[in-house]
Amino acid sequence: MVELWRRMEARDWSGLGALIAPEAVIDWPATGERIVGRSAFVAVNREYPEGWSIRVLDVFADPAGERVVSEVEVPQEGVGVFRAVSFWTVRGGLVVAGTEYWTTVGGESAPAWRAPWTRSMPR
Repeated sequence: MVELWRRMEARDWSGLGALIAPEAVIDWPATGERIVGRSAFVAVNREYPEGWSIRVLDVFADPAGERVVSEVEVPQEGVGVFRAVSFWTVRGGLVVAGTEYWTTVGGESAPAWRAPWTRSMPR
């Protein structure tokens, strides 16, 4: 999965597409969107407004490499820093399904009731 993020960071759209199954389905539950097909997934990422970079924070895979979880940080100039945790299903070396949870770092305020038991994370 590191290669997927590397190709995305490099804006290597044909290389990214080579890692995605033609019929792949990727869900973004936070916004209620479903991306169906390789070409749609590549297009959504290709058309995203510029000014971003990607830093891979972690990748975990099951022993067969069919279930992969990745966490990335995506700073974007003038917008802020995003984090994404992605759950991928891989078959035959291609992503066939994914569920990605994107959030803006610091985009939500912690509720006051939790303050006695929490502290702010370093940024």
